[in-house]
Amino acid sequence: MINNIGLTKHRSIHTGEKPYSCDICCKSFSNDSHLTRHIRTHTGERPYPCNICSKSFSDDSSLTKHKHIHTREKPFPCDICGKSFPENSGLTKHKRKKPYQCDLCGKSFTEKIGLTKHKRIHTGEKPFHSDISGESFSHSLDIHKQIHTGDKEYHCDICGKSFSQAVYLTRHKRIHTDICAESICENYQLLKHNCIHTEDEL
Repeated sequence: MINNIGLTKHRSIHTGEKPYSCDICCKSFSNDSHLTRHIRTHTGERPYPCNICSKSFSDDSSLTKHKHIHTREKPFPCDICGKSFPENSGLTKHKRKKPYQCDLCGKSFTEKIGLTKHKRIHTGEKPFHSDISGESFSHSLDIHKQIHTGDKEYHCDICGKSFSQAVYLTRHKRIHTDICAESICENYQLLKHNCIHTEDEL
């Protein structure tokens, strides 16, 4: 019996059916528990009291959120900086921010590594040293090493030409796009030209 009730409630999610209506404002709901919670907004009933401060709430989820104030429990940690929040909404709002700010120019970053890389612009620090050329860089040596090794792992699927960086391949592909555009234009002009002859013949 309980399973059938649960199945009926679940099906209403897919069907969009809302068979439970509020007698006061006629708003409809997919299940009776949502209707019960809604009716309390009209009646002002708050059957869930806090046993610490006696403040009351209309539903148990609101009471649970409230209790975090007393327990100082923060079950929603940020996976980037580790800061925790009592509610998921607080974590969501926090993630939209960029907590790592440059104290020299004010630019902000979502991750600490982004700020660390950025600060090298100001300090001129170049912690990556090439053992081939002896040069130093503020960023990873991967791109620089390709100059010495000659590795070209990015291949054009149109003409087969290879490149050491993805940005060069993207730039190269525009050549093919431009050629195609020119061909289309030329074909269109040829079509217009042929129409002149056709009209003359008619």
